[in-house]
Amino acid sequence: MAPPFRYVRLNATLYPAGELERSLYAKSGIEPEYAEEEDPQELIRRLAGCDAVAVVSTGLPAAVVASLDRCRLISRLGNGTDKIAVEKATEHGIIVSNAPFFCAEEMTDHIMAMLLSLARQLPRMEQFMRAGRFRQARVESTQLQRLSTCALGIVGFGATGEMVARRAKPFGLRVLATRRNLQAPLPSDLEVEMVDLETLLAESDFVSLQVPLNADTYHMFDEELLRKMKPGSYLINTSRGALVDEDALVRVLREGPLAGAALDTYEWLNVFTDEDQTLQHPLMELDNVLMTSHVSAHSVQSGEDVARTGVCNLASVFKGHWPAPENIVNRGVVPRYPLKPHDAELCASA
Repeated sequence: MAPPFRYVRLNATLYPAGELERSLYAKSGIEPEYAEEEDPQELIRRLAGCDAVAVVSTGLPAAVVASLDRCRLISRLGNGTDKIAVEKATEHGIIVSNAPFFCAEEMTDHIMAMLLSLARQLPRMEQFMRAGRFRQARVESTQLQRLSTCALGIVGFGATGEMVARRAKPFGLRVLATRRNLQAPLPSDLEVEMVDLETLLAESDFVSLQVPLNADTYHMFDEELLRKMKPGSYLINTSRGALVDEDALVRVLREGPLAGAALDTYEWLNVFTDEDQTLQHPLMELDNVLMTSHVSAHSVQSGEDVARTGVCNLASVFKGHWPAPENIVNRGVVPRYPLKPHDAELCASA
């Protein structure tokens, strides 16, 4: 590829490039430099003079982004960009791209698995089984609600929200949703009640968070909002931990009205490490919380999809074209170097 471009692919140890990703680089004529820096000053040193950088979990704060004096593209190998200084990138003419749909199915399956586990109290029932506490299991199971009498509320209604709604309907769940534009049209075949947030919280037996993390949504679910939820309801968060005030969540889980929660993301915990940890947090002490370690996006297929989309975004920019519009996070950016319209043929090999 001429002229030669310098591309740094971060998180090379924590999230190493797989065989497919490496083969796609080779097909596109891209020779990555692999790195694992996390410290901002080390990142500034390591990324100096690069034309593009890709990241899975490392944060790229404003100071790092401002130092990228040649960079054309910051490629997020994933969806959320809350750890990247997107506004600073826009100021400097750097495109920020992502893979917005790579794990929609996996997230949906994980949410439904959590919902069903909460509805049938599977973790507690397994504990009772292993302990031989059959009477306790019978007593508690007689208090469970038939799923077809329950309502699911979806906060945020993008691609994953719509997919969750479609998965939920065959179970007989009434589906409510809320988003910024309540008047935006819905697919004609989708049975969803679009309501305001307070109505959703008051009427939903399960509430799933599907919104991005930003200044407006940080601690969106504070104690006041959590206490507006329907008594006996459950909160499911597979999006970003900081959407929820976790200290408030502990109090509401102990005192009510919440019956329980299922969490895959956390503000208090950095799961991006290879070291085993001994975890200490009040949430860990509660038996009405189902927890997984930010794995809701993962599968063989989602890994392949994010590799294809990431390499497609990169190859497009290096060949002088915009990435696909749906993959551009800062769509108002004026690129540092002029670009032609997106050409899908450039990604045919991916």
